[in-house]
Amino acid sequence: MVMIANVERFTLKNITLLWSRLNPAMKESKMCVFQSAVSAQKAHIGESVVVKSTSFVNDIEATRTEKTGQELDDPAYRKVDLKFENAVEAYRSKKNSELLRAYAVFQLCSSNYIVNHNKQIMKYCRVILGKTLFEKVMKASVYGHFVAGEDAVKIKPLLEKNLSFGVKSILDYSVEMDISSEEAKEVEIKSLGGTESEPFNGGPNVKFRPAYEFGDRREHVMSARTYFYKDEEMCNDNLHHFLDGVDAVSGATNATGFAAVKLTALGRPQLLLQLSEVLTRVRRYYEVLSQGYGTGRLSRVDFERHLRSFKLDREERQKWFTILDVTNDGEIDLLDWHNLLEVNISLAKLLRVPNLKTGNLEPLVTSLNEQDVEQMKNMLHRIDTIVRYAKKKDVRVMIDAEQSYFQAAINRLCMEMMRTYNKEKAYVFNTYQCYLKDAFNMITTDLALSKREDFFFGSKLVRGAYMEQERLRASTLGYEDPILPTFEATTNMYETIVNEVMKSINDRPKGKIAVMIASHNEDTVRYTIEKMQEYGIKASDRLICFGQLLGMCDQISFSLGQAGYSVYKYVPYGPVEEVLPYLSRRTMENKGILAKVKKEKRLLRAELKRRILNFEWFYRPPQPNILSSK
Repeated sequence: MVMIANVERFTLKNITLLWSRLNPAMKESKMCVFQSAVSAQKAHIGESVVVKSTSFVNDIEATRTEKTGQELDDPAYRKVDLKFENAVEAYRSKKNSELLRAYAVFQLCSSNYIVNHNKQIMKYCRVILGKTLFEKVMKASVYGHFVAGEDAVKIKPLLEKNLSFGVKSILDYSVEMDISSEEAKEVEIKSLGGTESEPFNGGPNVKFRPAYEFGDRREHVMSARTYFYKDEEMCNDNLHHFLDGVDAVSGATNATGFAAVKLTALGRPQLLLQLSEVLTRVRRYYEVLSQGYGTGRLSRVDFERHLRSFKLDREERQKWFTILDVTNDGEIDLLDWHNLLEVNISLAKLLRVPNLKTGNLEPLVTSLNEQDVEQMKNMLHRIDTIVRYAKKKDVRVMIDAEQSYFQAAINRLCMEMMRTYNKEKAYVFNTYQCYLKDAFNMITTDLALSKREDFFFGSKLVRGAYMEQERLRASTLGYEDPILPTFEATTNMYETIVNEVMKSINDRPKGKIAVMIASHNEDTVRYTIEKMQEYGIKASDRLICFGQLLGMCDQISFSLGQAGYSVYKYVPYGPVEEVLPYLSRRTMENKGILAKVKKEKRLLRAELKRRILNFEWFYRPPQPNILSSK
């Protein structure tokens, strides 16, 4: 067992308080208008990146020429090419051999046969070539393009080169268990406390029940790294990998980057599943109450009337109000509701949900043995250890989003880390998936909480990586699909959240809110940059940054970075053979976004042709001339 520093801080009471911070929802009223506006869209969310017409881009360029002297004068905005067509700028940092490798990899990704059989092809090559030669071939091709290197030492030259061209790094140790689908399902269902034959009868809470059919969380997912729970020792190993990642960011990037963390790597997934159900059901209870009184808030009179209907005595009613009305304003709002379970003194009592008919809190789990309690404590130990160590090393931590049935717990625990550690600067960043129907409610609630309690708020906005899996699981088990219906609806949600975040940036002292736009969609990036102008946010303010995967969309990353915007590459690293599952999915993902890959291939050809015609046959990247590399 890994010994954690300051273990005495983690008394059962403290752990209970950490778990007891609930995830309240925002009122649905704001979303009603938004949902109706996007429901008529027909394009499927799973389609490849939708590129708006050339006239749209030209309109942006025309608008930029009409800027008056009274509007924001941002040197980075004047310099950047928002058409992302400048091949020279995009590939200035790369040698000819790197361009050839990139083009060859994208060509491979365009072959359906190679993509569909990539796992088998790599295994055959490993057998035929042997370990040493196979690794050399991989480094000269797919591995070399999508993965930075094997360890923190070997990745440093690439990170330093990218940084010199204005592109920073999010480090991700991308090693996974290489097990069969059946093995994965057996491991997962055991860790979730379910059985292969467990029946499902539908209903609002079936979402949080283990399902053997969906036990392999790698299936129907393109890019997300997946962890399976084997035992506590494996979680401790994962903890050490994440701590090594923090060290790598501190050393290899001079603390300019992020360390990526997945919470399912740090404990038994059943714990996240149970906590997510508690959070969701308590939130639902509050929504029913508040909607019943038609105000979205509960006055003391209304809530006391509600409690009397359950024949609760005066002392019990007073206890509820003491817990909930933390601001002593005589009203209970969504941000008060997270205090509901603070009266509980044990983890067993924490896992309780309200009964809508009786008003009583009833146990979600009939019994928790000592091992269950110990595993919960261990998971919280690991999460806290990573963030505490990252703060000590002055490194920021990016908590990745996962499946929606885990996400309520992940979001709540991430916010607890923010409340604890984001008092001086944003060390912890949460991830919001904009394809979720409740994405707007989630982030506006968290923004309001950070404002009320005055801590720094860090966020990353993504579209989402689990769409196909989420839809299939919801349809099979019989609960509402959590994903927005169309690609356009997701785009509208993304843009709505971008606007809300920028409003919040201007509502609070400068620097209290930071957001990463993690998108490969050029229109989304363009939209964000235009909104920065509108809200008076300069690139040099370092409040808005952008992120793309290593090996993809260099025309976005390096164009923005060299113009002076804050940009990051999501950088996987790890031993060749141990990152093959990651490489397999990366190949599959490129198959699904052929329109984007087609543009990158065209730009690569253009730059290679230019260098050949200009006799730049031994091209060496020059010293960059950028506005800011920090």
